[in-house]
Amino acid sequence: MSYSVGQVATFAGVTVRTLHHYDEIGLLSPSGRSHAGHRRYDDADLDRLQRILFYRELGFPLDEVAVLLNDPDSDPREHLRRQHALLSDRIARLQRMAEAVENAMEAHRMGINLTPEEKFEVFGDHDPDQYAEEAEQRWGGTDAYKESARRAATYTKDDWKRIQAEMEDLNRRLGDLMASGAAADSAEAMDLAEEHRGWLSRNHYDCPYEMHVCLGEMYVADERFKAFYDAVRPGLAVFVRDAILANAVRGV
Repeated sequence: MSYSVGQVATFAGVTVRTLHHYDEIGLLSPSGRSHAGHRRYDDADLDRLQRILFYRELGFPLDEVAVLLNDPDSDPREHLRRQHALLSDRIARLQRMAEAVENAMEAHRMGINLTPEEKFEVFGDHDPDQYAEEAEQRWGGTDAYKESARRAATYTKDDWKRIQAEMEDLNRRLGDLMASGAAADSAEAMDLAEEHRGWLSRNHYDCPYEMHVCLGEMYVADERFKAFYDAVRPGLAVFVRDAILANAVRGV
């Protein structure tokens, strides 16, 4: 049995454009063509796509995935064993980070003593206190929350304007970089991720790599953060998460 590119895209949860790109770079070329010249994928192609997507989920860039899959001595079972080990390591790491997540909420808008008019002026449509009560309930006992609240209490209106402008500029540059086609693990993306980590540490609370990775995961898992980044540019939340992870690996 063979499948059309549209069917495969639906099965795998990817876009047709992605499959076309994989074909163009030789990463996944369909085994057949219809009489009209359309791509047709067989079960072996689907197995290869599954391995590709596993590696992509683990953060491997496409060129490295191609090298791994095109190794003439590669064994599909070995790929699965390797991916299982990598996924298990990732799960273990995330479990270790669970406690750190309790210390990590990007609550830079908490504790601001501004009038409603000033809040609107500084933050536009976003209410700085929107998640303050929730954040205090979940993280109020952590050192990161206490440090963030302590610093926030000292900031003036101009301080918040500067912090907001820095964040908007950084997010714009991240969005532009992603739109340029740069990979999330490129040097440019990792440099911007490091700049983001420095922005947090400078303005809110000390943010070591482990905590930064937790924040990156939250940007994708929490729909509110995901919507915030994806409003800058669709797909930016995942790009930022992946750049943060790559930068943490580089920095370790």
